[in-house]
Amino acid sequence: MAALIRTKVELFYDVVSPYSWFGFEALCRYRPHWKMDLVLRPFFLGGVMNETGNRPPMMVPSKGLYMQKDLLRNAAYFGVPLKLIEDPFHVMIEKGTLKAQRFLTAIGDKHPEHLEGVSRELWKRIWSRGEDIVEEENLHLAAKAANMEDVHVQECLKLMNDSSVKLALKKSTEDAIEYGAFGAPTIIVHSQGHPEIFFGSDRFPLIAQIMNEEWKGPAPGTKNLL
Repeated sequence: MAALIRTKVELFYDVVSPYSWFGFEALCRYRPHWKMDLVLRPFFLGGVMNETGNRPPMMVPSKGLYMQKDLLRNAAYFGVPLKLIEDPFHVMIEKGTLKAQRFLTAIGDKHPEHLEGVSRELWKRIWSRGEDIVEEENLHLAAKAANMEDVHVQECLKLMNDSSVKLALKKSTEDAIEYGAFGAPTIIVHSQGHPEIFFGSDRFPLIAQIMNEEWKGPAPGTKNLL
């Protein structure tokens, strides 16, 4: 009977974070291989940073330079088509992703079957093609690329400014902070009745160990990456 027990794994992520993309793809790929129930939880990274006093890596010159090389290494390892952003401060800090995260929150509430696909398309826009994810028409394009129907896309776009969606995103962000989050991705593994927190996209061997599973690299059982 114990073999049937599935572990709840919560992934708190923001599409502004490229490391969240790596973690997201790895966990999605392991759904058929690990006995886990993966729960995708969009949150607002800016709120987490403000609350915890953390600073974006680009605000520390040496970290910013390291991050450029590290992102490309990780992109190759995880098989994710990431390209460096020409003006990361403008894209990540000035424009931000609050609207995108509200959009994802609305999708997660009303049409959760599309949350994975739309999240992936938003990452592709910002981190593969350097395209906007702030304007509603571009959010619409990302959702259409994930095969959402127009009527459902419009529904979620309208809900972005609804108080219920704003409160839901705030609640997700507060939940992550309560777990101990200070950045993204934050992964919570509910093991043996209590939550274990992991930060970053390089903790999968440890996550596998606590789940009594096996980490077989970033693409188990397939060579067909993104």
